[in-house]
Amino acid sequence: MGPPRHLDLIPDGAARRIAWPVPFADGLAMLDGLSGQCVVVLASGDPFWFGAGSVIARRYAASEWVAHPGPSCFALAAAQLGWALENTTCLGLHAAPIARMRRHLAQKDHLIVTLRDGEAVAELTGYLSDTGFGDSTVTVFEHLGGPAERVTSGQAATLKGSFGHPVCAAIEIAGNGASLTIATGQSDDTFASDGQMTKRPIRAITLSTLAPKPHEHLWDIGGGSGSIALEWLLSHPTTHATCIEPRSDRAARIRQNSVDLGVDGRLTVIKGVAPDALGDLDTPDALFIGGGLSQPTLDAAIAQGVRLVVNAVTLEGEVLLTAAHATHGGDLLRIALSNATPLGSKRGWTSAYPVVQWSRVP
Repeated sequence: MGPPRHLDLIPDGAARRIAWPVPFADGLAMLDGLSGQCVVVLASGDPFWFGAGSVIARRYAASEWVAHPGPSCFALAAAQLGWALENTTCLGLHAAPIARMRRHLAQKDHLIVTLRDGEAVAELTGYLSDTGFGDSTVTVFEHLGGPAERVTSGQAATLKGSFGHPVCAAIEIAGNGASLTIATGQSDDTFASDGQMTKRPIRAITLSTLAPKPHEHLWDIGGGSGSIALEWLLSHPTTHATCIEPRSDRAARIRQNSVDLGVDGRLTVIKGVAPDALGDLDTPDALFIGGGLSQPTLDAAIAQGVRLVVNAVTLEGEVLLTAAHATHGGDLLRIALSNATPLGSKRGWTSAYPVVQWSRVP
């Protein structure tokens, strides 16, 4: 079994040839029907690096299969370009949106990405140009490692042509586009917003207190623009988040922000009001309340028994957090920031609303 392009490379023989269908999942059912027979599944390069290997291995007992991997397209491309693979970001974009590469767009970075088909090359170069990285050098590899191999290189903004599948691309990032910071506290303009947002300095402190770790799941109650949940997701590719937002327009904006930042596959947005919207959700590892603070919502959050961070800017919210700190302990922090602004012909300090933050680790 395998794609027709692989089957065509095999010399004639007595073995039965079965083309793996599209979508991929249909082929798994066909493979199940061949139980008890000797079956060879053909896949490009190393099937356990963004390939079919792990999917098949999870489906069958270890005694039912053996793998014979070859060099991956990442290894073959890096070998041609002379790139150190350990310093190169490798992404499987053949079954994921191009925007998944957003967090990796930084000057001088090297990326190798697999692509869905030849038409996806134009999608890739268009995305790089639209994000301000049209000066990036893109090297397109078609049929890499096979007899029909072809290599084409050029700047993303001007690279044209027709490309055949299978295809991958190596990218040397260049241009004046805005790169995401590797620290907490992305620029406010990273997120589309109607003004309802935890601003950068407070957000940096909040993320530091939430302390995201690999594989952890966050609840963000009162999402606004989703900036806290989105930065949580940007912190590590294995994190997940659920954002609860009562307004439809803001919920839609959060979803679009997640798409633009390439983290939409790990975010769930729920239009609803806490605490009612929390009833059917799996227990998180950490919980943040940034909007819609009330005693019932705070009680429901405390009952989860997880890391908890709550920000309040109103006197009523401050009263709730002061009482929660007295009853449940934790840390109570008052964050007061001021910015220099014109004062006549000179400058003075303009104070922002202070934020009271209560955090608790059970």
